[in-house]
Amino acid sequence: MKAMTLATRQLEESLTERKPEILLIDGNYFRTELSYPFRTIIDGDAISPSIAAASILAKVTRDQIMRDMDEVYPQYNFKQNKGYATLEHRDAIAAHGLCFEHRKSFKLKAEYLTIEIEFD
Repeated sequence: MKAMTLATRQLEESLTERKPEILLIDGNYFRTELSYPFRTIIDGDAISPSIAAASILAKVTRDQIMRDMDEVYPQYNFKQNKGYATLEHRDAIAAHGLCFEHRKSFKLKAEYLTIEIEFD
């Protein structure tokens, strides 16, 4: 949500002469103040060709970022798990902790880990 808000604000700042008629958002909500209208569309990538194209571009970009991060943090195997909370990724976090690039909101429940955790 934060990234989408920043992107729409940058778009709004860069468009001086021609503004979009409407901004299509894939999802069920979006909260920001824009000078042009927007519409949220649940499963938008299955309904709107423009949302589907944006989704593909975002995935390709994210995958490249994950490959680049894998070179810096090979212990997390980002090139394979793409940052998703796979069992292997969760185990790597349990073994190595969170790296700088992990979201601070990335939380793991003890039952998701394959290691035993002792509590005092």
